[in-house]
Amino acid sequence: MDPKPHPNHREYIATLRRMTPGQRLEKAFELSEFAKELFRQGLRRRFPHLAEEAFHQLYLNRLAKCHNRNY
Repeated sequence: MDPKPHPNHREYIATLRRMTPGQRLEKAFELSEFAKELFRQGLRRRFPHLAEEAFHQLYLNRLAKCHNRNY
């Protein structure tokens, strides 16, 4: 199975290289927050009945499972 083509990959890499290390770090944080918000919205769709406090605890528990662990 061939990998999916990424026609803009070279432009993406060139854009990253033009950024300062601080800009790249800021972008990484932005993307991380965006991913967490998408994750939260997906959970809310799956558990619309949960009260906010219970939902927040579910979110935190699920988010904790996403992190790589070395133990």
